[in-house]
Amino acid sequence: MGQPVTMTLLHVSISAAAPERVARALAQIMGGRALPFPPFPDSWIAFAAADDGSAVEVYPLTHRVVAGHETIDCEIGAPEEAPTFCHVALASPLPEAEITKIARAEGWQVRTCNRGPFDCVEVWLENRLLIEVLDPGMQADYRANMTAENWAAMFGM
Repeated sequence: MGQPVTMTLLHVSISAAAPERVARALAQIMGGRALPFPPFPDSWIAFAAADDGSAVEVYPLTHRVVAGHETIDCEIGAPEEAPTFCHVALASPLPEAEITKIARAEGWQVRTCNRGPFDCVEVWLENRLLIEVLDPGMQADYRANMTAENWAAMFGM
């Protein structure tokens, strides 16, 4: 059947009340750089340190991505501020203490948590949207323990 392919998340998009501020903090956490995102008004993008295309796009709470006639389009409406189950886990080159320091400087709730097969730093962007940030040691545990085989064994499947 051939070699298994590793799935890599290339980029993700989120919304924020202050897209530039959130993108700049995320870029710090990812060791990268934040820049404006001209395809959509008032949007920003945070690139990871590797500068390999790994990024987080940050849109205003008022923006919605919709299916346009030929490609995606942006509709602007009332802000969407409700909590969501949607979240993302990010790898950071920074140690846990630095991640925590950045989040605290922004005034965001932050804490280190155990998820069972791995630990993470829970960062609540704008105290609204969860990102799980993993420092290098946490990433090693994640990759070693967060497998389908381990998951099935943990839950008796």
